[in-house]
Amino acid sequence: METKTVPSNSIKSAACNGVVPAEATLGQHLARRLVQIGVSDVFSVPGDYNMALLDYLVAEPGLNLIGCCNELNAGYAADGYARARGVAACAVTFTVGGLSILNAIAGAYSGSLPVICIVGGPSSNDYGSNRILHHTIGLPDFSQELRCFQTVTCYQAVVNNLENARELIDTAISSALKESKPVYISVSCNLPGIPLPSYTPHPLPLSTFPKESNQTSLEAAVKAAVSFLNKASKPVMVGGPKMRAANASNAFLKLADACGYPVAVMPSAKGLIPEHHPHFMGTYWGVASTPFCAETVESADAYLFAGPIFDDINTLCYSLLLKKAKTILVEPDRVVIGNDGPTFECVGMKDFLSSLTGMVRHNATSYENYSRMYVEDGCPRNSEENEALRVNVLFQHIQKMLCGEMVVVAETGDSWFNCQKLKLPSGCGYEVQIEYGSIGWSVGATLGYAQAAPEKRVVACIGDGSFQMTVQEVSTMLTCGQNNIIFLINNGGYTTEEVIHEGPYNVIKNWNYTGLVDAICNDQGKCWTTKVGCEEEVIEAIDGAMGAYKNCLCFIEVILHKDDTSKELLQVGTRFSAANSRPPNPPYSSM
Repeated sequence: METKTVPSNSIKSAACNGVVPAEATLGQHLARRLVQIGVSDVFSVPGDYNMALLDYLVAEPGLNLIGCCNELNAGYAADGYARARGVAACAVTFTVGGLSILNAIAGAYSGSLPVICIVGGPSSNDYGSNRILHHTIGLPDFSQELRCFQTVTCYQAVVNNLENARELIDTAISSALKESKPVYISVSCNLPGIPLPSYTPHPLPLSTFPKESNQTSLEAAVKAAVSFLNKASKPVMVGGPKMRAANASNAFLKLADACGYPVAVMPSAKGLIPEHHPHFMGTYWGVASTPFCAETVESADAYLFAGPIFDDINTLCYSLLLKKAKTILVEPDRVVIGNDGPTFECVGMKDFLSSLTGMVRHNATSYENYSRMYVEDGCPRNSEENEALRVNVLFQHIQKMLCGEMVVVAETGDSWFNCQKLKLPSGCGYEVQIEYGSIGWSVGATLGYAQAAPEKRVVACIGDGSFQMTVQEVSTMLTCGQNNIIFLINNGGYTTEEVIHEGPYNVIKNWNYTGLVDAICNDQGKCWTTKVGCEEEVIEAIDGAMGAYKNCLCFIEVILHKDDTSKELLQVGTRFSAANSRPPNPPYSSM
């Protein structure tokens, strides 16, 4: 069969003229698969190995190619997009782009987000040729990038021939959706434009074959859980971050409605359960828990954890006072009951929680106990006129501005703790990256989330140290016409690190942040910036962001004292400092 290459520079003009090749190409097939699964924006950085493929992404009517300032930010943007849309895609070039985006893909893997990372690879003619190419480390082996991605993706496809290209692409995309993890697709730069009859202009539906519970195992797990919970006098429910990947938040909520148990979330699951639920207690986070939440959870005689992650951050240095014997642990695909109790494999979280609903007896004892000891949160003391702004005053006013058409994005650092205490109104979203905790993540994630959910206004809380990592992507927000509200919390350095371990490396050069954002805007886009240092100025700034400048990207630089932190950060800092400075365990000896 004769094949012919479509010149890459003809793709855009052909698409604009409505010309559709009689036979679809590899590039078109990949582009249409992305549209088919719900991706309408691809975050990219061009490079000589991926530009032919980018032409096909541009030509696809259902796709919008968003050029990012660097690959790391493109990955962060895909992370944020996947949180809102359920799947995302990014496209970079071979090795120099792939290794740059790798950190963001690792973060998406830790958060169980299906991000399709597409890399333009070397020509198919160069594989096995023993040639040394640019964008490599100087060896005729092109597998370094692939080996790096193998540990942070659930499937890797290297498309360097046409015989199995469609199968590899479809398997990769299906794997991302089924496993709710990132995948890696490398496409040789000389293949996207080659048409083949097997690439139909309208590809057949993509089969994802969602995992199904084993019915016998499910029934046994439900029977054991019902017996376990119905024997308890004070049971509680705690939601974890894996509920997102399992698509089990609604099932968790319906179970809570039916059984009457009090409900809490782990910090990285904030936003997955509506906080206006009548039995919602707040965040269970060890000593940093919402008041009265930890006491209620830890005094219970049975706790159901749905999709938890018990790492050192979510447990606040393992400060949770739980007993395994009292726990039902519900993972995305299995259930574990008690300390030495049975483990039920091949049981989906959503199926399990749904099956429990209506079978567990109603028991509101724990919530009644919680209600009896609950005391309304206090308010920060009133500020004097023109008094230097305090962080608790700032977040008091952020709380007042929140509404159901917003989503809060909390950067790694003290924003974790300050944003965690915000009470989300009905419909208000919340996103945080706790397990991986990559500083600077929130800038790209804000871009991605806002692009995926334009009906929401993103409110991002970012420290100055984190912002310096990834500030460039404010440019892309302006290009996309986004109206995000960014609170830049300027306290002169890496405050979280300073609390853990003091050192001169935690102090960073102060920038004129509002001036920088104005320069990035350069009168090309709608942007409003202001700098605040007292309560009166915060009130005025928020009024402007919600009123006259509601259709602009609003950048509010907040000046705070370097030692003005949440009490939770001080708790975490002292615990991490102690944990990190432990002396080595003595060497093992058989004597």
